[in-house]
Amino acid sequence: MKILVCIKQVPGSNNVEVDPVTGVLKRSGIQSKMNPYDLYGIETALSLTEKYGGSVECITMGPPQSKSVIVEAVCMGAEKGTVLSDRKFAGADVLATAYTISQGIRKCGDFDIIICGKQTTDGDTAQVGAEVAEYLDIPNVSNVLSVDEVADGKVTVTASLDNKTVKMSVELPCLISMENDINTPRLPSYKVKQNIKDDAVKFLSFADFDDQNSYHYGLSGSATQVERIFPPEKNTEKYAVMGTSEEQAGKLCDLVCKLKMI
Repeated sequence: MKILVCIKQVPGSNNVEVDPVTGVLKRSGIQSKMNPYDLYGIETALSLTEKYGGSVECITMGPPQSKSVIVEAVCMGAEKGTVLSDRKFAGADVLATAYTISQGIRKCGDFDIIICGKQTTDGDTAQVGAEVAEYLDIPNVSNVLSVDEVADGKVTVTASLDNKTVKMSVELPCLISMENDINTPRLPSYKVKQNIKDDAVKFLSFADFDDQNSYHYGLSGSATQVERIFPPEKNTEKYAVMGTSEEQAGKLCDLVCKLKMI
């Protein structure tokens, strides 16, 4: 069984600047880490191969320094990984991102199960996984709480819906997006990191893809465009309400009405 895990490098801090022209995050020069949600996907994949046999690979899209999350995944137990990196991919919305990843997956080979984290901490859209599945023309299940069984060409999963939990069987190949806090991701091995091979990480660019239409990638391939994005204003104004309980209640009521909170 071949499993591919989609991972992403995200800012390690919420203090990230926004490009006023393009409306995208300025990722250069800031500390980064692996998207926390993806760690649960990696652990799920490794646990499945320990139970049923097979291999785990990872794929990510981003600047060259995104290699670090592939290395981290390999140190956790993945065999190898691929970085999709090209300036033509920059500024992509969820649609262009999903298309780019789907093209990269096609170049990496065939997989029985593709696993994604529920969402990323920088975009928080939770849309890329399902869109990748659509581009690959395979079934997908979101909000997966557990992978219960893999047998007879199907995977049985338990997934969370809005108001109930369901168990379903999906034919392979398929894509599943894992919920957070469903397992305990293992720590990367320092010993593996010291002996990691050069061919554990490979890079693919626009030139490697079958679709050579540059208007399908990056800002050009994005169906949506950010009109305006800005950090929330910090309000440090404080109010002190003195008096008896009745007086405080009255003053608080007047205050929230004045601030148009009710």
